[in-house]
Amino acid sequence: MNYMPGTASLIEDIDKKHLVLLRDGRTLIGILRSIDQFANLVLHQTVERIHVGKKFGDIPRGIFVVRGENVVLLGEVDLDKECDQILQRVSIEEILEEQRSEQQAKQESERVKLQAVKERGLSIPKADTLDDF
Repeated sequence: MNYMPGTASLIEDIDKKHLVLLRDGRTLIGILRSIDQFANLVLHQTVERIHVGKKFGDIPRGIFVVRGENVVLLGEVDLDKECDQILQRVSIEEILEEQRSEQQAKQESERVKLQAVKERGLSIPKADTLDDF
C-alpha cells in the first residue's frame, strides 16, 4: 500500500460507512461518497445521532455536504464488529426531549454558578468578548 498525502489517503474510504464528529458537537453517520482537497465531504444516507446519557436517537438527514473545516473526527464504521448495545435506542421525539431537558439543566447550573460568582464580587467575561484580547 502506497502512502498518499493529505485527503488523497481517504480515496480508498469512498463508499464506506463513516462517523463524522463536527466542530459544533453534532455526530453524523453516513456513506462517504466524495471528498476534495479541502476535506469537504459528501455523505449519503446520513443520520444525525444524538446521545443523551445511555440513550441515543437517529434523525435521518439524507445527503449531507460537510465543509472540511468543520470536521473534527472522521472514522470508518466497522460493520462486521458486533455491537455491545450499551446504549439504548429511543425514538426521535424522546431523544430530542431528553436533549432539551439536558440543555435546560446545564443552563440552570451555569446560571447558579454565575450567581455565586457575582455574590463574591467577581465577574466572568462573556465568551464573545474573549476574542478582543
